[in-house]
Amino acid sequence: MLYLHGMGHFNPENIISNKFLEDLDIGTSNEWILERVGIANRRTVLPLDYIKETKNADFRAAFEARLYKNAQMAAAAARMALARASLKREDIGMVIAGSSSPDNIAPAESSAVAAELGIEAPCLDMNSACSSFGMQINFLSKMQPEALPPYVLMVDSETMTKTVNYADRSTAVLFGDGSAAAIVSTKIPSRAAFDHCDFGSRPSAWEKVGIDWKWRFYQDGNAVQGFAIRKTTEGVRNLKNIYAARAKRFIFIGHQANLSMLQTVCERTGIASENSWYNVDQFGNTGCCGAPSVLSAHWDEIQPGDRVALSIVGAGLSWAHLMLKVEIKT
Repeated sequence: MLYLHGMGHFNPENIISNKFLEDLDIGTSNEWILERVGIANRRTVLPLDYIKETKNADFRAAFEARLYKNAQMAAAAARMALARASLKREDIGMVIAGSSSPDNIAPAESSAVAAELGIEAPCLDMNSACSSFGMQINFLSKMQPEALPPYVLMVDSETMTKTVNYADRSTAVLFGDGSAAAIVSTKIPSRAAFDHCDFGSRPSAWEKVGIDWKWRFYQDGNAVQGFAIRKTTEGVRNLKNIYAARAKRFIFIGHQANLSMLQTVCERTGIASENSWYNVDQFGNTGCCGAPSVLSAHWDEIQPGDRVALSIVGAGLSWAHLMLKVEIKT
């Protein structure tokens, strides 16, 4: 059992709308984008004028142009999580971070986040690309309670747009930037807890999607989409079979790759539209912070008796299935 005490999220202010992408003259339109991926807007750490002028042709230059670092966005999400958990930074005994698009090779990005927050505690990165949040929950939930401090801060932060070529419509329409944070404990109870976690990967397909040494995003779109739909469907179906009958509401949150993928999973698993929570339509694919940022956005809406199934897929190829239980108080 891993208790969840607070969630937080943050997205930069600059909006890449479908109209903005149309005006880049890369052969796309609002209708084309909505039909294929269901995304209307995305957020970016890059100045919009920079994208217009350069289409981000030099990925390394994007590091200089960006308005936020990963650590700054992660810290903003963490402050929200601390406030919701009624905790102070001094209460945090460990910081764990993950990212598909880190700002540094070394040291661990969690160290930069902790420094941004003024936290002096052990820091490490635990990364499996877009499924990082699920992998972090899996590992922490399996730790002996006495092996961890009372509260652990998890942060997942992505600046995916700095890896995107905005002359390529196939990737330009997909990605956005943001961060998510969670405060968890193995020993201090809270109103919500993860009571089922599993994690897996298929290393033989590791080359299907990723970011290469030039900071360029690449993927075999059809293969990755098919894998994501199959793995998510499998995970949600299993969780639903075990837990739905006992739930006041059974809610699904998936990896925020695109809206079409999420809708297909709902159709195959019988999830009602009102019980499918997502934000990909307004924020794009934000990598490892996508699913946890959705949970954070609905933090005040979860109710006693709810079961929230999170099924997350990512590069590696990797996946994680989580079951969040919201306690019924007696």
